[in-house]
Amino acid sequence: MDFTMILPILIGVAILFVVLKLLALPMKLIIKLVINGLVGGVIIFVINLIGASFGFAITLNWITALIVGILGIPGVVIVAILQFVI
Repeated sequence: MDFTMILPILIGVAILFVVLKLLALPMKLIIKLVINGLVGGVIIFVINLIGASFGFAITLNWITALIVGILGIPGVVIVAILQFVI
């Protein structure tokens, strides 16, 4: 294997590395949103279990799921306050 064959392979590996690094950032964001959504969903479920005895429940729809998915635990607090006020 001579230098003319090694150089294109190294360039290909470098390009692949850069592309994978660029794709890793959106994956981190997606994973963070999924984790926030799961934690928020569990917290809303617990609030609904405890709040059922007090007549308080948070409806789980796409709007509350979006707020909780983006904001996480602060989103649950915001949704709970809005549900209590409205």
